[in-house]
Amino acid sequence: MLSLLHISPVLLVLSAILIFKQPPVRAALVGATLAVALMFLGAGQPLSRELSQWIAQDTLILFVSVAFVLAPGMMLVVLIERTGATQALSTWVGNLKLQGVQQLGFIVLGLAPLLESMTGFGVSLIAVIPVLLALFDRDKALRIALAGMVIMPWGTLGLATVVGATLLDVAPAKLASQTAITSAPVFVGLALTATWIAGYRKLTAYISMLAIAMLFVSVLYVASAWLGPEIAGVSAGFAVVLVGLLKSCPKIPSAIHWPAAAWPYMLLFFCVIALKILVVVTQADIWLVVQGASIAWKPLASPGVPILLVCLVLLARRDERLGLQTFWQSVSQRARRPLLTILCFLFMSQVMVKAGFLSGVRDRLSAMDSELLPFLGAILGGIGGYLTGSNVGGNVLMMPAIADLPASLLPSMAATLNSAAGHAALGSLPMIATIAGLAKINNPEEQRLVRFALVVVVVNMALVGCAGAFLAYFN
Repeated sequence: MLSLLHISPVLLVLSAILIFKQPPVRAALVGATLAVALMFLGAGQPLSRELSQWIAQDTLILFVSVAFVLAPGMMLVVLIERTGATQALSTWVGNLKLQGVQQLGFIVLGLAPLLESMTGFGVSLIAVIPVLLALFDRDKALRIALAGMVIMPWGTLGLATVVGATLLDVAPAKLASQTAITSAPVFVGLALTATWIAGYRKLTAYISMLAIAMLFVSVLYVASAWLGPEIAGVSAGFAVVLVGLLKSCPKIPSAIHWPAAAWPYMLLFFCVIALKILVVVTQADIWLVVQGASIAWKPLASPGVPILLVCLVLLARRDERLGLQTFWQSVSQRARRPLLTILCFLFMSQVMVKAGFLSGVRDRLSAMDSELLPFLGAILGGIGGYLTGSNVGGNVLMMPAIADLPASLLPSMAATLNSAAGHAALGSLPMIATIAGLAKINNPEEQRLVRFALVVVVVNMALVGCAGAFLAYFN
C-alpha cells in the first residue's frame, strides 16, 4: 500500500493525460504538487533543510542543462524557418537523380535523421513532407513521413540520452551505444515498413532498403561508442546522405553540391564536429563542471554550444525587417510550454528520488525475473515518451525507477527505456499535430494518422523489448 502511495504522482500524471485529457504541462504540475504534498506529510524521508537543498540544487542543474539545449534549439528553428533553408533543402532533394528505394532510403534514413539529430523539434518534417507529397499520394506520404520521424530518437544532438545518462550516473557514450542496439530493430522495421507503404513489392527493393538500414545502424553504433550521443545521429544520417549523393552523380564534386540557402545546416554540422574534436583533444569539458548533490553538468560539452553559435551567426545576419521583438515572441511561444513541462517533471522526479519514494519500486524491479525486465522497461519508456511527447520527458519521468538495478542489468535496461521513450515520443500526438499543420490535412486524415502512429508505437515497444532482452542476455 505504501509503494502505491509513493508512485501515486506518476499514476496521477498518467491519469491526468489518459483519462482527463490534460496537456502534459498541466499533468506535470499536478504530479509535482502531489509529490511535494506527500513529502510534507512524511510519506518519505523526513523533510529537512539539507534534503530541500539537494532537491532544489539537482533540479536546477538538470533543468539548466536541458534548457541550454532546448532554448537555443527553438531559436534555431525560428531562424531557419525565416532563412528559407529548409525549403531550399527540400527542393535540392527533389532534384537529385535518385530513383525508387534509393530515393526513399535517402529521405527516411538519411536526410530526416540528419536534420532531426542536429535540431530536433520536428524540423526534419519541414524538409521531407513537401518532397514526399510530390512523390506519393497524400495518405502514403503522411505515413512515410511519420515512419521516418519515429526512426530518430537522437534529436537535439542526443539530449535525451545525455540526460538519461546523467540521471543514472553512467557514461553517455555507453548508454548511446547500447541504445543503438536496442533501437536497431526499429530502424530496420520502419525502413522496411516505409518501403511497403511506398508500394514497392519486389524482393530486391527490400534487400536494398535493408542494406541502407544496416549502414545507418552500423555508423550509429560506432559513432555512439567512439564519439558519444551528441554526434551519433548526425554521423549515421550523414553517412546515408553521402552514399546517396555518390550514387546520384558519377562525379563527386557535383554530387556533393550543397544548396547555398541551406548553409545554416552545414554550419551547424561543422560546429558540432569541431566542438567534439576540441573536447576530445583538449579535455575542455572538465574546465567547467557544475556539481550538484548527485548531478554533474559540463556546459562546455553541451550540445547547446554549437546550436547557440549558429544562432548567433544567424542573428548577426538577420534581415532587419523581421525585428527582434517578433523573433523573441516566436521563440517564447514555442519554448515556454516544453520547458515548463520538463521543469515540473524534473522537480517531481527529484522529490521522488531524494525522498525515497522509489525505493519500493526499485526493490520490486530488482526482485523480478531478469528475462521480463527489458519488456517492462520498454513499456515504461514507451508510456513516458508517448504521454509527455518528449524523449527527454520520458527519460526524466521513468529513468529514476531503474537506478538501483544490478550493475549487470542497468546498461541494457537504461538503453531499452531510452529507445522506447524516444521512438514513442516521435509518434505522439504533438508530432501528429506538427505533420497535420505542415501538410494541412483534414480530420479523417488526421485520425487515420493517429491510429497508424499508435500501432507503430506499440510495435516499436515490442521490438525494443525483444532487443533489450537480447542485449541483457549477452551483457
